[in-house]
Formats: sequence, C-alpha cells, structure tokens
Amino acid sequence: MVPSNLPTRILIVEDDEDDFLIIDACIKDIPEKEFIIDWCYEYNEVLRRMGEGRYDLYFVDYLLGEKTGLELLQEAIDMGCEEPIVLLTGIGNRDLDIRAMTFGAADYLVKSEITTEKLERSIRYALERSAYIKALRVNERKYRAVFERSKDAVFLTSDDLVFRDVNAATCDLFKYGKDELLRMSLYDLFARKEAADDLRDRLSLTGEVEDLEVELLTRNKERRNCILSISWQVYSSGETYIQGIIHDFTNLKRIERATFQIEKLRSTAMLLRTLAHEVRNPLTNINLSVEQLKPEMNSEDANIYLDIITRNCGRIDGLISELLDLSRPAEISLQKTRLQEIIDNTLTAASDRISLKNIRLETMYPEKPAFVMADKEKLRIAFLNILINAVEAVPAQSGVITIAIREETPQYYKVSINDNGGGIPEENISRIFEPYFTSKTNGFGLGLAATWNILQSHRAGIDVSSQVGEGTSFMLTFEQA
Repeated sequence: MVPSNLPTRILIVEDDEDDFLIIDACIKDIPEKEFIIDWCYEYNEVLRRMGEGRYDLYFVDYLLGEKTGLELLQEAIDMGCEEPIVLLTGIGNRDLDIRAMTFGAADYLVKSEITTEKLERSIRYALERSAYIKALRVNERKYRAVFERSKDAVFLTSDDLVFRDVNAATCDLFKYGKDELLRMSLYDLFARKEAADDLRDRLSLTGEVEDLEVELLTRNKERRNCILSISWQVYSSGETYIQGIIHDFTNLKRIERATFQIEKLRSTAMLLRTLAHEVRNPLTNINLSVEQLKPEMNSEDANIYLDIITRNCGRIDGLISELLDLSRPAEISLQKTRLQEIIDNTLTAASDRISLKNIRLETMYPEKPAFVMADKEKLRIAFLNILINAVEAVPAQSGVITIAIREETPQYYKVSINDNGGGIPEENISRIFEPYFTSKTNGFGLGLAATWNILQSHRAGIDVSSQVGEGTSFMLTFEQA
C-alpha cells in the first residue's frame, strides 16, 4: 500500500473528458486523502506509462475507441503491471463484471452509479488488496529462491507421491529432467520395494516421516543413500499436498565406510605384524634345530621327517609374508593411461571364463579417452578380481555384466561394474574387503583384499551396493589426469 503520508497517484483512462472531470471531482472530494490525478486516453501511451510504473492505481473505461478496457487490462498484466486496475463501464453488465474480475481487475464500477463514497471504498479496497498481493508475491519469490537454490532436493507431490514441483537439485540428484520427474512418483525411485511399502504405511498412519534413511535410484540405476523427510500440508482451498526434502549423504556414507575399512585394516596389519614377529621367532628356532639335527641323523626315515618339518616351516613363513604384503600399501608406478585400455586388457584376461558361462557382456565408454594416473598392471589385477567375482556370481546362459565409464564431474571418472548375480547379504557388504573373508566354499578371501589395497594406492573411491537376488554394483571413482 502507498504510505499514508504520500499522495496516491492515479491515472484515469477515459476518452470522454466530461466523464473524466466527474471522476476527478469525486476522487478529490474524498476527505483526509491527497491524490495526484492524471488523464490519458491514448491506448499505447497508457501501456507505456503502465510499463514505467508511474501510478499506484488505474481507472480504465471499458470503451477505448477500437480497443476495450479488457484488452488493456490483459496486456497490462501480461507485461507485468502489478498495480490495481479498476474497470469502468457505462452500463451494468454481470457477465462483463465476471470477465473483468477473471482477467484480474481489482474492481468493477458503473459510471452512472459512481459517488465519492463508492470511489473511496474502491480505492481503499484496491490498494489494500494490491499491497497484500504484492507482499504475497515478494514472499513467493523469496521462498521460490530458497526452493530453487537449495542444495538438497526439495519437492511437492500429490497424495500418492506423484511429483508436482521439484527444484534443480532434485533433477541433479536423480539425473532426470523436470518434465520427466513430474510424470513419476517418489515410490518409483526406491531401490527396495519393501522400503516403499514401509513409507506408504507410515504416511497413512502419521501423515509425516522425519529423517528416514532410504536408498533411492538414479536414472542410471545408481543407488544413493539419502535422508528423507516428508509431511502432509493443506492449501487454503482445503486441497492437500505433500512437501518433502531429500538430503543425499552417499559421499559421507562412502567416506565413513572407507574410513572404517582403513581403520580395520590398520588394526589387522598391527595384529599381523605382531603375530609374524611372535611366530617367526620360534619358527627360526625350529629351522635352526633341524639344521643341527640333520648331520647327526643316520636314519633315512628321520631325514624324511626333518624335510617335512623344513617344508612346512617354509610354508608358514610364506603365508606370513603374504599376510604382511596385504597389510602394506601396494607399491605402484603411476603413468597417464586410458581407463578404456586397462578395462579392455582386463576383459581379454577374463574372456575364457565369460565365454564358458555364455555371459552377456556390455561395455559403455565415453567418446573421449578417460585418462587417469595409474599403474596399468596393478589396476588390471584390481579390475580382474572384481570381474571374476561377478563372473562367478551370475548364472550361466542368462548372466549379464555391465561395465561403464562415465565422467562423474570435470575432475573425476566413475567406473561401474554391475552384475545380475545372487547379490551379497547386507551384513557381509562391510566385510568383503577383509583378508581371508569369503563366502565361497573354495575361496581364500584374498582377491578383494588385494583389490582394496591397489585401489587405495590409486586414491580411488570405492562403493559397493547389492541386493540379494538382484545383483551387485561396484562403483570406483578415479581422479582425471
């Protein structure tokens, strides 16, 4: 609203000077108010002044030569005029009244019925309503800016969680366009059906969910660890909707898992070094004793037993060395190389196994070379260990393994190795990189432990997600060279 200590600026758009003078006189008779009143009857000139925002209020006659006041009203609103417009007409017409208000007029007055009291009420009402609408628009723009600039995914949905509005962060998170998301439901993005069913039950019982940890899927079927909060809301019209926010903490979860794995490996390494020291001391004594006994033994049978002792001591010493190697960072020689080349070499090494099980292999590479700093042979071994596990996990004939390289950001490439095998139980995910942990009857549990060591030496990010009965995904992130 115009501050009370300033005059209200009014433009009367009227092609009849007598009508203008009557309206002008009535307005000036309004007590305790000051007005600056201008008159204009040229259509394009009125539009120009409206565009400049010179006035606080407009009185517009319905008949303006070849044009009408409704046309002026529509053009003014289309060009962004936010000041109230009161439509004037010579004859009362209910249909015209309804059309004027539908088009956005602040009020509708019949000129023959105009009095000072009616004009005072119309002006006061129009300015108060205009101030209220402007305040709403300011708040809407402010909250829209917060909505759009939020780093978290913020959205509105219908009662069945079909998206009605989403911010840019939602599109970035799920890798869908806004138009695509507005045809989808939040339930469509859940990685696990049972989790979606649980959310549906919670909403029906309480009407809101706070800080629910969920796994959601992107367009590329990449699993994202998220915190979801949603609640029912009611429009002033009584219509209900749901608003929500999703915080993606996948990277934090990945860092936590990596930190936990590193600490666990450090503890394991310390234990192994202690055991190696404690075992090798008596082992050395045994070997020295055998060497002392051999010259004194004349029996062939005794020498056989001494040889058995010597060989098994050697095996124990070799196992200790192998364990210690797993606990040390891999020694690597980094060179600029293409990820495509390393993966192609890996596939060549595993080609026989893939062919024997008749597995369908799909590769997706970017058009440009994906250069990283890597030890080609060591990284090939790491990829091969993951690939062999995938080959052993998928069923013969119907097995599918997909290997993709994507530019995650301008700084990083992501390599994903996905299979449709039996999956890994959730309780085992955090243990698969531990030395000697294996779920295979004939496995030793050293392959993925060595893979972890190699990838850590390359400062590569490692993330594993799996669903029993559906498959497993390894996601490896490398810094671009």
